[in-house]
Amino acid sequence: MTKVILIGTGTPNPDPYRSGPCVGIYANNKVYLVDFGVGLIRQLNKIASKLDIKINELNTAFLTHLHSDHTLGYSDLILTPWILGRKTPLKVYGPKGTQKMTDHLLQAYDVDIQQRIHGLEQANTTGYTVDVHSIKEGLIYNEDIKVEALKVPHGNFESYAFKFITDDKVIVVSGDTAPSKHLIEWAKGCDILIHEVYYTEGLKTRSESWQKYHSSVHTSAVELGSIAKQVQPNTLVLYHQLFMQEHVLEEDMSKNNLIYKEKILNEIHMNYNGNIVYGEDLMIIG
Repeated sequence: MTKVILIGTGTPNPDPYRSGPCVGIYANNKVYLVDFGVGLIRQLNKIASKLDIKINELNTAFLTHLHSDHTLGYSDLILTPWILGRKTPLKVYGPKGTQKMTDHLLQAYDVDIQQRIHGLEQANTTGYTVDVHSIKEGLIYNEDIKVEALKVPHGNFESYAFKFITDDKVIVVSGDTAPSKHLIEWAKGCDILIHEVYYTEGLKTRSESWQKYHSSVHTSAVELGSIAKQVQPNTLVLYHQLFMQEHVLEEDMSKNNLIYKEKILNEIHMNYNGNIVYGEDLMIIG
């Protein structure tokens, strides 16, 4: 049975209760990763035993776009499973620029890689390599499962949503996106829609420039309610929740997560009353 693993549900903000954005699609005893937020390997290892996941077998991943909060864990994904024994190259499907980022990361860690291969560790010479596939819209992966990509509006970034088609589920991951009519049509009737969201009223507390930015490249809770009403997924999963607060102390963050959970859900319910999961790190859905 296919499951969704919310490995990290965070944003660029350093919320200690939310690791960087990363979603796992677990199907046919394999984990397919979407985005590489900071801490993803340690996060996944916290629950690996529940699904018999082996870190050294992580070898297929998809990248929505190249924003730092979605890529800070990329070197972790390249190197840690290899250090633990992965022998096959990591396959990464991402937008233009993914190959360049990969090349620079491998160059940055070249001293480490060479020491592990030629030193006493005697690491293998294949498991740290990366096979990058530059993607466009349409079917981008067709093996045990199928994966389709759709361009979504996210400022000047080349950004994609992904649709995972398994034996028993259709799962759509929005990535970072403003409201998209194409995404609505593409996602209609899916089993699970995993979508980013920000607190609509909270945006009003930000500066004019930040209001212009967020409203142009992200999706408000009110807008998401309208989107979900049209898509009609069996389950709507919220992640990458932006509360629109600045300079919040660590001791206030746990309380604020609860406060803004209610506020965001109330805004979505203005337009949508279907099944909603408010995503938290390490949730397993399905």
